[in-house]
Amino acid sequence: MFTGIVEELGEIVATEQLGDSARLTIRGKLVTSDAEHGDSIAVNGVCLTVVDVVDGDSFTTDVMGETLNRSSIGKLDLGSKVNLERAAAINSRLGGHIVQGHVDGTGTILSRTPSENWEVVRISLPDNLARYVVEKGSITVDGISLTVSGLGVDESGEPGHRDWFEVSLIPTTRELTTLGSAPVGATVNLEVDIIAKYVERLQQRG
Repeated sequence: MFTGIVEELGEIVATEQLGDSARLTIRGKLVTSDAEHGDSIAVNGVCLTVVDVVDGDSFTTDVMGETLNRSSIGKLDLGSKVNLERAAAINSRLGGHIVQGHVDGTGTILSRTPSENWEVVRISLPDNLARYVVEKGSITVDGISLTVSGLGVDESGEPGHRDWFEVSLIPTTRELTTLGSAPVGATVNLEVDIIAKYVERLQQRG
């Protein structure tokens, strides 16, 4: 489990295609400092398992085909920056919200509207996830726990992505995460609030 509070920006330093999977080597000095084989690290919101620690500041991880197809991980290249977070410790504060690291789908950055002290980012929302997103609720974007500041529907949007949501980025989020510099048109990983999905399931079975 994670909290959606990004610990550091990492970098893809090597990639290897393994048939229907891939092996990535990711540099991140902080998250690697106490990493061991089998540990979980969220990479752009995707929970991945440490295979090896390399040179004390990097780790390798294997990414299966389903993850490559369902997330933006498959689009990462050498030099790509990624958001990194170690699994939450039981005795730590939950600074964001409950994040599993299981990507529900991807969205596209539709617009960025800067202001003096923050920036509003609008992101397309897959139709099958829209019912789980509410204004002032939580959503995870590329592993970042964010509060939904706006919702809307655009009938001219791409098929399957008519809905959109907005998040407001404070300076710290803009400076310390990939979302701060992601351009319009970029693909981002989305994970909706797990509690909403459990509530829906319980209602269906009730």
